[in-house]
Amino acid sequence: MNPSTTPATLLPGGDWALGARTVSRFGYGAMQLAGPGVMGPPADRAGALAVLREAVDQGITHIDTSDAYGPHCTNQLIHEALHPYPESLVIATKVGAERDAQGGWPTAREPSALRRQVHDNLRTLGVEQLDLVNLRMGDAASPRPGSLAEPLQTLLELQQEGLIRDLGLSNVTDGQVAEAQGIARIVCVQNMYNVAHRHDDALISRLAGEQIAYVPFFPLGGFTPLQSETLSRVAAGAGAFPLSVALAWLLQRSPNILLIPGTSSQAHLLDNIAGAAVALSGQDIADLDSIGR
Repeated sequence: MNPSTTPATLLPGGDWALGARTVSRFGYGAMQLAGPGVMGPPADRAGALAVLREAVDQGITHIDTSDAYGPHCTNQLIHEALHPYPESLVIATKVGAERDAQGGWPTAREPSALRRQVHDNLRTLGVEQLDLVNLRMGDAASPRPGSLAEPLQTLLELQQEGLIRDLGLSNVTDGQVAEAQGIARIVCVQNMYNVAHRHDDALISRLAGEQIAYVPFFPLGGFTPLQSETLSRVAAGAGAFPLSVALAWLLQRSPNILLIPGTSSQAHLLDNIAGAAVALSGQDIADLDSIGR
């Protein structure tokens, strides 16, 4: 570690349990390290490696990835930058979708496809066991109703074989979370959620009571012009960027929320860390809460 290393407890939000491990609530999402459209290698490979090393130096202990990013490229960058991995680092990956030649995200949840994806992640990350595997359901647009029993059973078998330590879910409905909890121990749920999209409010509260992490993605996704105007007004009053306020609101929303904002820039990473620590007044929170209700 270099002198700039920051303990996770000094990062915005402190820490939270992710399965049997404790991680920084401020994490890092690696999707943006791949090329345009999350396809191919980055234009600036050295810069991508530097961002990953900076994240760990700053005390981040939760990195979110997938072998579908690139595909393969993002995991290969993580391996090159950080292997052998610090004992404190949890690398979460996800399976259930692959990439096609057009850059699409077709579902791939058949048992053979899931086994292949798990082994691809093991190979590109250079590990014998994956820390955390999230089963991605739904499609590229949103969660979709339907049973997840068959794909989750495949991952449970791989867990019993020692290839996966912990299991999570991504892009799922409340009903699918309940179904999954009847099949396996689930340590996190990863869904789209932000100050404008509050559909998982009740789920987040239930999971918090069960000590289960909730990992929101797209902190600025799907805002209407009026909602964006309110966010920008609060941000201006706080002397911060809208993304900073959106991240800070998520951290104060519930202690089980883990952030994974992504960037390919060291400077932007440091801005995100500083921004998520912005102090929101009671009026700020009330104004932000009004956006999604």
